[in-house]
Amino acid sequence: MAVREATSIEPEVAPDVRGPTAPLPATIFALGIASLVVIALGVVVSQVNYALSDRVLTQNCIDEEISPTDNGAIGVCSIVEALEDPLTTGALYLGIGLGGFALVLGASAYRRMDSKRRRDQAITGAVLGSQAVLLAVAILWFRSASPGLFAKHFLNFADLQGYGGAFVRGARNTLIMAFTGELGGIMIGLVLGILALSQRRAVRAPARIYVNFFRGTPLIWQLATGYFLLLFGFGIRISGLVVAIIVFALNTGAYAAEVFRAGIQSIERGQMEAARSLGMSYVQAMRYAIVPQAVRRVIPPLMNEFVILIKDTALVVVLGLVESEYDIFTTAREGASATFNATFFTVAAIAYLIVTLPLIRLVNAAEKRLRSGLVGIAGAGG
Repeated sequence: MAVREATSIEPEVAPDVRGPTAPLPATIFALGIASLVVIALGVVVSQVNYALSDRVLTQNCIDEEISPTDNGAIGVCSIVEALEDPLTTGALYLGIGLGGFALVLGASAYRRMDSKRRRDQAITGAVLGSQAVLLAVAILWFRSASPGLFAKHFLNFADLQGYGGAFVRGARNTLIMAFTGELGGIMIGLVLGILALSQRRAVRAPARIYVNFFRGTPLIWQLATGYFLLLFGFGIRISGLVVAIIVFALNTGAYAAEVFRAGIQSIERGQMEAARSLGMSYVQAMRYAIVPQAVRRVIPPLMNEFVILIKDTALVVVLGLVESEYDIFTTAREGASATFNATFFTVAAIAYLIVTLPLIRLVNAAEKRLRSGLVGIAGAGG
């Protein structure tokens, strides 16, 4: 009996469809990254060095309309002088050189690349290089314009001393208005969304009128009119913060209604038929079968509406808020009015970004996580 020689079976390795890299595209990619890094390091290191060292008001800063009597004049002068520092200048021109070289190499070589990976590296390096060139040119143009005047009015953080608590309170009030308004709007929108899907025109009409009214009129008009309507129309005296929350809930309800309507309509028709075949009434089928599935689908757009509402809270500036009710923007406006320093608006922008950017990332993560469950949700548990 013949004995068959045992052979070892090598595991199959999936081919790299992108292809291996090569010195030229890798160099282009590295040049693009290096150009941005050089510019960023040069500017940041210069600014930190000037900020942490003892400086005096130079004649150059005086020529830039920075007066010795200005609050924070030394700090503003340091920003201007750091932009003129040789380290900054060298980093900018070196970044332009590296970025321009990456751009030229990438633009001329990417068509000759024989794999996707090499082509992507060449193109990405060229794009990064072009971005570095544009950034450096923009900084050089800004430096040649009036950097002192800009820094004096928009980057003079000395006038913000004592306003830290006010901005924290403004951020808290902003989140209270946005969160409460969004929560109320979701409840209103769910009811309106279901009513808007009714086959009876008499049921649909009020919901459509409500949605069209609040979506068709400016939010700033709704805030002002709502405040004066309650005060002069009905003699109801409540705080501007409460009025804002009510109006935000009513306005968000109109947009949430459309989100819920689209989410419910996206559920397969067979889900309703299956629920009704089990003996459920229309209301029971909506409650136990349709709405739970629709809620999962509408989470990302509702979260996106929440981010938008956070920014829209700035419109409460038209209301007569007391100091304890100030939002972020109202706090910035009052501070700028008191000090004639627009740096308060710079801080307000930073505060909004600190609040909204994590939420935007959360929206993107939720959308990505739920995207795989947007089809055949009912069958996922089976």
